[in-house]
Amino acid sequence: MTDFSDDLVQTQAAWNATYDALAVPRHRDTDTDTTALRRRPLRLSVRLWWHPYWETAPSAPAARRELRQLVCDRRAVRAA
Repeated sequence: MTDFSDDLVQTQAAWNATYDALAVPRHRDTDTDTTALRRRPLRLSVRLWWHPYWETAPSAPAARRELRQLVCDRRAVRAA
């Protein structure tokens, strides 16, 4: 198991939560909120992609998958 930094895990969790929030149907009167919400994944994606951790990861693609799985697993445990 890879030892990810807390900020990297938190950023991935925020990315997942933002996409979940975007999937919720919204009323037209919240367009401003929706626009801000749509911009957030882009900012989070940049932070995830360029995080210093990836410069030291032996296999970045495998570690990225592991990070996503770790965040999903933690979320499932909290929901249970």
